[in-house]
Amino acid sequence: MEIFNIDFFIRLCVAVAMGFALGLERELTNKYAGLRTHILVCLGACIFTLLSIYGFPTFADGDNVIVEQATGVRDTARIAAQIVTGIGFIGAGTVLRNGPMVFGLTTAATLWIAASIGMACGAGLYDVAIISTILSVAVLTVIRVFERQILPASGKQLKRFKISIYCNGEDTKKIYEYLISKVDNMTDFTSKKLFENQQKSKLSASFELCNKKIINEIYDSITNMIDADSVSLQELND
Repeated sequence: MEIFNIDFFIRLCVAVAMGFALGLERELTNKYAGLRTHILVCLGACIFTLLSIYGFPTFADGDNVIVEQATGVRDTARIAAQIVTGIGFIGAGTVLRNGPMVFGLTTAATLWIAASIGMACGAGLYDVAIISTILSVAVLTVIRVFERQILPASGKQLKRFKISIYCNGEDTKKIYEYLISKVDNMTDFTSKKLFENQQKSKLSASFELCNKKIINEIYDSITNMIDADSVSLQELND
């Protein structure tokens, strides 16, 4: 009995490499599902595919005679087929909805692609896995540039941002009025007093902008307007 199968080892390593390539792009763009998530999804899909193909043999050699084992007729796709359905649970966890806005669809799609590439590695289809990874990374990077630089401005070009401010509680109204006058579709504006210091508050809000350059203006205005402990701005997109 062969204890270590070099072919299986290669397939698992290729799955890790392909998952790393996909996850790196998501990690660099600061997404919740990054390197580790994509690597594990791709590797897990590879393992399940290997189990589906080789883990449950129907026939075995015994005394130079092929004898049927208790597993009966084998369907090599029965386990791998469940990956397509099962990956939906992880993908759904990356999709977030905030009012009319939906975030995380692209990350969910990359997890779905990572699973399919892992299955290709498990089946030994290295050409399919490598080409699919290259095309997927190209779509995530090149198409993003195409959308932002070449496509005409449209409603889809609106970018959503989240701002968090730690400041004196008395400055809440001033910041709210400023943001209302400066940004579009502001939602989720909250003000919470800090437990350790009731004179301080944490403000947070989400809003849309069609011009990212205004972000610097907003940051500078708020820091000049009040004596804030910290001001952070984060882009919310796929």
